[in-house]
Amino acid sequence: MNKQLDIKVRNAVLTTMARLISIEKSALLSANKMDMDGYEGADLAMGDRLKVDDIKVASMISALEKLAKEPDPLGVERFSFTHENGIKVSNKTAPFGTILIIYESRPDVTIEAAGIAFKSGNKILLKGGKESVHSNLFLVNLWHKALEEHDCPKDWVTYLEFDRTQTQAFLENPTQKLDLIVPRGGEKLIAFVKEHATCPVIVSGRGNNFTYVDTDADLQMALDIIINGKTSKISACNALDKVLISRDLPRKQEFLQHLIQSLKKHKVEILTDAKLEGLEGTFVMPDVQVWYEEFLDYKILIGQVPDLEEAVRTINTYGGGHSAVIVTNNEEKAEAFMTSVDSAAVYHNASSRFTDGGEFGLGGELAISTDKLHQRGPIGLQHLVTNKWYVKGNGQVR
Repeated sequence: MNKQLDIKVRNAVLTTMARLISIEKSALLSANKMDMDGYEGADLAMGDRLKVDDIKVASMISALEKLAKEPDPLGVERFSFTHENGIKVSNKTAPFGTILIIYESRPDVTIEAAGIAFKSGNKILLKGGKESVHSNLFLVNLWHKALEEHDCPKDWVTYLEFDRTQTQAFLENPTQKLDLIVPRGGEKLIAFVKEHATCPVIVSGRGNNFTYVDTDADLQMALDIIINGKTSKISACNALDKVLISRDLPRKQEFLQHLIQSLKKHKVEILTDAKLEGLEGTFVMPDVQVWYEEFLDYKILIGQVPDLEEAVRTINTYGGGHSAVIVTNNEEKAEAFMTSVDSAAVYHNASSRFTDGGEFGLGGELAISTDKLHQRGPIGLQHLVTNKWYVKGNGQVR
């Protein structure tokens, strides 16, 4: 087992990694071009996540530099107690050990998620998709150079170049110590991992996020929030999929016309429920299953509900447990919505696109959990730890 690295060494590796990415930017973009040229899928979201450009490179470098400046998440005392017999008991944060990250299409995960796991004192096993293999192998090679520069074993970051059969076999019977698995991808990937894993799994990534426009909403604000949530990045799990309109919304038809016109400018396909059937430029959804879908595309579903209570029920029935928004100027309704909706992040008068570790002040994220154990929502540096009890005595027996 690797000896725990001192925080100065961990920070130095992260800083060196940021420098290497900057130096090797052109080579990284060339490796990614090989992946992009080889990608033949029709999935817009996957293609968007696969691409590495100047902005994504800058984001990778920034994430590493910020991580290096964050406090050490290890050894933080969470609880202390002195027993009447003199024993001193404390609880401190500790690394999980070895974390397997399984992900599709996103080379930036090879940097940000691995960086957070490494800073938290964990060994990282990376299993990326075949569509991003050139980008990922290039970045893992940089990780190894950064580790070697500071006399650290290269196995702190390991890339598993497995196919589906090999991955299943590894999940069912790991050939090395494995303490936690984080799958980042679609529902099929998550279901596959949960079916075969023999250690804890943090479910991450499914969105299907809702915005409810209440009778007391500022209509221009609602329009801006919906357009931003839907169109600013369709491949993000915090993107907007469903809009619920209050039946008694003032100037409802005018608002719907403006909303549809604005969505059409962004080439968004607009579905409605039967209650809003007949709106120009829209189609009635084919069946109720559409409510459950995470689109990850230029596609949205608009429905009508009679009141706040029905909006909450609809979201809790069909939503992915990720993010939900209410647009209203009524504080009492906002509070009722936010306490009743069963989502990792709930919003009042703001876009769901802020559900992100960096935007929430966590300095980045490993993933966004829709589970309730052990952490819900964005999983940052301070969450990628478990804990350990320290008991100090001078001969006490029970």
